[in-house]
Amino acid sequence: MNKLFRKGVKHGLPIGLGYLSVSFPFGMACVQSGLEPLQALLISMTNLTSAGQFAGLPLMVAQASLFEMALTQFVINLRYALMGLSLSQKMGPDMNTPRRMFFAFANTDEIFAVASAQPEKLHHVYLYGLMLMPYIGWASGTLLGAVAGQLLPEFVRTALGIAIYGMFLAIILPPARKEKPVRIVVLIAIALSVAFKYLPVLNTVSSGFVVIICAVVAAGLGALLFPIHPEGGEKV
Repeated sequence: MNKLFRKGVKHGLPIGLGYLSVSFPFGMACVQSGLEPLQALLISMTNLTSAGQFAGLPLMVAQASLFEMALTQFVINLRYALMGLSLSQKMGPDMNTPRRMFFAFANTDEIFAVASAQPEKLHHVYLYGLMLMPYIGWASGTLLGAVAGQLLPEFVRTALGIAIYGMFLAIILPPARKEKPVRIVVLIAIALSVAFKYLPVLNTVSSGFVVIICAVVAAGLGALLFPIHPEGGEKV
């Protein structure tokens, strides 16, 4: 059991180090939005979803309805349900329902990728080790960013505040340059976002529903324009 746990910790350490830097801007954003460092830490300790947290923060500050918040998180984090279904096929007989629910809390993109790459059945002890360092890294980075947001000079906070946008661009641009469908979906989402920002009537829609509409419409048009054959190839 200890060997499995240490193996999980070893595999999760690089993820945790990455999360430490990625969650730093979130902590800063929380403080700049008026939250206390401990409030920022509590958000990251009860959530483990970068995109969901960044989308939820302005809704919290704007005192949006619980329905809007729930619907936004549902759309943004729906992919985790698909990841969970995929991983459920690799879990061993020791993974009962409470353990599956506990792991679902920390089933992020990177943890899913590492877990799904394991050749053997997934034991709950290994998964607990795999979850540990990413969780610590995400929470620690948030707290450090929140504290730094109160102590650092204004020009440094402003410079660091754009780090999260650089992270998202680093995720989007490489596949968008290589694959036409991804590029088209990104451009559709950008066009919709600009329309909701500047066009009359549309600019009155709250930010939470803008995220939902842009995500659903862009993804839907992408699926319609670039369907996938059952064999795995794109339809031209």
